[in-house]
Amino acid sequence: MARTSAGVTPDYWDEACRHLVKRDRVMKKLIPQFGEARLQSNGDAFTTLARSVVGQQISVKAAQAVWDRFAALTSGPSTKIQPAAVLGLATEALRGVGLSARKIEYLSDLAQSFEAGKVHVRQWTQMDDEAIIDELVAIRGIGRWTAEMFLIFHLMRPNVMPLDDLGLLKGISENYFSGEPVSRAEAREVGDAWAPYRSVATWYIWRSLDPLPVDY
Repeated sequence: MARTSAGVTPDYWDEACRHLVKRDRVMKKLIPQFGEARLQSNGDAFTTLARSVVGQQISVKAAQAVWDRFAALTSGPSTKIQPAAVLGLATEALRGVGLSARKIEYLSDLAQSFEAGKVHVRQWTQMDDEAIIDELVAIRGIGRWTAEMFLIFHLMRPNVMPLDDLGLLKGISENYFSGEPVSRAEAREVGDAWAPYRSVATWYIWRSLDPLPVDY
């Protein structure tokens, strides 16, 4: 992994781009449009997962607004949020930043799981994608989609294909099927050509819908 002023970016990115441009006609057009842009991780597991929980089932813009208010409650000037800080907040304060009762429960369970050592952060580098997903989905409020976002945006695993992501399906529809609806099976077939860099291709598909980089 290479470190930049904005975070950590994967070493495999340039190789992945070369591979995708050779293998896929859409990627050959898309990738050059975004120049030197790269996926970046903020490097903090709890913050990344908390951000994913906050963003569930609301627009990117709304999620950012709620997240900014939530982060101001918990971390002050720091971008890293501590599980203990979340556990120390009153329910009323969390409701006040725009979090639903269910998301407050989920954030509490997430914080408790980290505080109690139920997630094995130090072992993740030795674990495969599915093993990490299994560990994460055992936490309330963390479904497969959230776990896959974590694999892409925090652990920067190169070959994740989040088939439950509506943006990915929409982007595949627009870029590969002239806007016709796409099934998960059809999306998976498109992704077969992207392997072993499905995460990178997914990131470019997202960028084709919204030129601003996605951040979780």
